[in-house]
Amino acid sequence: MARAVAAIEQEIRALSSVDKVELLRLLLEELDGPADAGVDAAWAAEIQRRSREIDEGVVQCTPADVVFGKIDSLIKK
Repeated sequence: MARAVAAIEQEIRALSSVDKVELLRLLLEELDGPADAGVDAAWAAEIQRRSREIDEGVVQCTPADVVFGKIDSLIKK
């Protein structure tokens, strides 16, 4: 590494919160590597399938307050 990590860390600490978030996003993308080809199309197909199941009454949605209530009761156990 051309520059010491401590120097880079010092520069990062001087960044604004917005810039830190952007830097973190870029670093995570770098670590994740390139996106899989077709991932957007796969998610779009999944969204369409789930939406169709809801529209056709194949599945029943659960209101968020019910879901969070169940989570709260499980956490309190």
